[in-house]
Amino acid sequence: MSKLTHSKKHIAALAIVAATVGTVGAALAVAADLKKGQTVYFIPKDTLNPYEVIADNGGKLALDEIGNKQVVSSGADPTVAAQQPSIQEAIQSGANAIVIAGNDPQALCPLLDQAKSKGISIVSFDSDVNCRSLFVNQAVTETIGRSQIQYIAKQMKFKGELAILSATSTATNQNSWIKFMKLELKKPKYKNIKLVKVAYGDDKPAKSLSETKALLQAYPKLKAITSPTTVGISSAAQYLSRTPKYKGKIILNGLGLPSEMKKYIFDGTLAEFSLWNPEDLGYLAGYAASSLSSGVITGKVGETFTAGKLGKYTIVKGAGGPEVVLGPPFRFTKANVAKFKF
Repeated sequence: MSKLTHSKKHIAALAIVAATVGTVGAALAVAADLKKGQTVYFIPKDTLNPYEVIADNGGKLALDEIGNKQVVSSGADPTVAAQQPSIQEAIQSGANAIVIAGNDPQALCPLLDQAKSKGISIVSFDSDVNCRSLFVNQAVTETIGRSQIQYIAKQMKFKGELAILSATSTATNQNSWIKFMKLELKKPKYKNIKLVKVAYGDDKPAKSLSETKALLQAYPKLKAITSPTTVGISSAAQYLSRTPKYKGKIILNGLGLPSEMKKYIFDGTLAEFSLWNPEDLGYLAGYAASSLSSGVITGKVGETFTAGKLGKYTIVKGAGGPEVVLGPPFRFTKANVAKFKF
């Protein structure tokens, strides 16, 4: 059994936790040494992506528990240019911390370094940047990338043409996962699977849908699409579900939101997908940022902090520097997808 597959009992328990932000969870001891009255800017990839909205809401839950203020600020497009004004705003307003999902690992650093020089703590989450003190990783990067190939290869019976439908070409998380997808594909057991293209839908529904259509037209023997982005997989599923020629014939897998994907599971468009709880990711980032700006941690490997209802976390060494890892993603199928609310 895969390490990422949970027992039914465990999944049901996790679903209850994910669906309920109860008073018991909220009341789990907020560390006395976390400063209150601070302002934390959450800068998502963009403000329209449902995944990012859920993650930001998780951050607000954490900051409300602590007694800090959240400001969500970004553009409507997942670009560096759209995020830069929000960093400038955070600097000018005297924010205590910035939590950012980077649209580029390096291009945002001149402004983020400027923020650091003003004493603003920098935390990245979901998509890393090169100039932060701490990265809140949704799961182990290598595990996410390799598992996407492992899952879809089994559905393909280890044979046929495969395409990847990604988000933007500069997204740190997407590129890191795709790197490990390609490394996984080099193993002998995948010798009969051919990766024909990596397409980019820029995390826009319309473009992701058109890229799906273009892939199917360009590669008439295409057997499967894996999409490591919630916008990409939902757009691909939408196109496949309404196109009888492809529905149930093209294998689709990737990272999706249960709230968006369950209808496609039940109508037979796809059999499974995976993800973590983005609300928990934002919640953990809120506590990490507050712990940094309060001086509870400095971002060094080996330090620990408590993240409310999620419990204690230890900073570990990641590929890009110190990070904390939320935990393994869930696999969703017809048997369990309706139990999850995010």
